[in-house]
Amino acid sequence: MRAKPSPINTPETTDPASRGFSIDAHRLTAPKAAPGLHLVATPIGNLGDITLRALQTLAGVDVIACEDTRITRRLTERYAITAQLKQYHEHNAEAARPRILEALGQGGSVALVSDAGTPLISDPGFKLVREVCAAGHAVYALPGPSSVLAALSVAALPTDRFFFEGFLPAKSAARKSRLAELARIDATLVMFDSGNRVQDTLAELAEIMGTREAAICRELTKLHEEISRAPLQELARAADTLETRGEFVLVIAPPAADAELLAPDALDGLLREQLAAHSVKDAVAHAVALSGRPRREVYARALELARDLRDGDGED
Repeated sequence: MRAKPSPINTPETTDPASRGFSIDAHRLTAPKAAPGLHLVATPIGNLGDITLRALQTLAGVDVIACEDTRITRRLTERYAITAQLKQYHEHNAEAARPRILEALGQGGSVALVSDAGTPLISDPGFKLVREVCAAGHAVYALPGPSSVLAALSVAALPTDRFFFEGFLPAKSAARKSRLAELARIDATLVMFDSGNRVQDTLAELAEIMGTREAAICRELTKLHEEISRAPLQELARAADTLETRGEFVLVIAPPAADAELLAPDALDGLLREQLAAHSVKDAVAHAVALSGRPRREVYARALELARDLRDGDGED
């Protein structure tokens, strides 16, 4: 028989005397948090990167909804916060959301945190916020650490307009196709990557986006923080020496303002070269990124050339 999930604490069941936090051995009291859902940004590495408002809120809510209680407990223990921790992640969200909504309906306060950074940015939470808003409960944003903005600020690349991609597809073919689409966006690109794929990703970025300037940001704000800035092709050549342990944020410059469309003859040559080594889909993705021409035009021409190549192979 399954154990029943424990209810989320309500204001009536939380001991007011326990609300507080400590900084450098100084104990500070925290007022009871306002009823509603509090979206609290937490450190992406260095536990010192947290705001006073965030500490006050985490200490003052009835419960903290987090992805992994073990990770969030490091933060709460560091600041002697005793609020109850409850898991909320993509695997239990369907069951956990109704319990959170019930607690809010009773006038409770809940803080939502991710393992690191700002909630909802490549983390679960969107559906919860939507349902909380639909139910008429208050939602509060407590801004703070974000690996996206941290990487963008230190990359030394244009910041007036940027596009956040999140994680790229795991499979190479899908990743190349997506990179070809991203190459057309007139903005600085920011994306996450894992250590076991980052070397392949850099090679594909160099192949598709050529000599654009880029930055590899590893372990931001942590003890072994490392930032490498160079053209993509140079970063790709040195990828085999890259320390792959840790978390990565890649930042890539936008396309050059004077980028020109590839001439038709040059496009045909590019497509023939790509078709000789890749499928039509991959050849088109590469050609679109490198030529600057519309995908529909490139795809139609690729089909013609592929047909010509097949007909030529069948001749005696």
